[in-house]
Amino acid sequence: MANHQSSIKRIRQIQKRKLHNRYYAKTARNAVRKLRATTEKSVAAEMLPKVSAMLDKLAKRNIIHKNKASNLKSKLTIYINKLA
Repeated sequence: MANHQSSIKRIRQIQKRKLHNRYYAKTARNAVRKLRATTEKSVAAEMLPKVSAMLDKLAKRNIIHKNKASNLKSKLTIYINKLA
């Protein structure tokens, strides 16, 4: 265990931030799953901007990589365009 006060505080901060980041990443993953499960084009097209914004925010805050966010948005857009 760490002996310095600053390192003990740093551990507390990291744990708190990790929990916060995990919550938002999980929420975004669930939103992506929900969008992929949607079969109606109008509903899916309505959900896409919200999900894209979530992914962009996660990428901006370095919770997920920016390329991963771009890949997910691209695949979701392709999926929605294929819906009849």
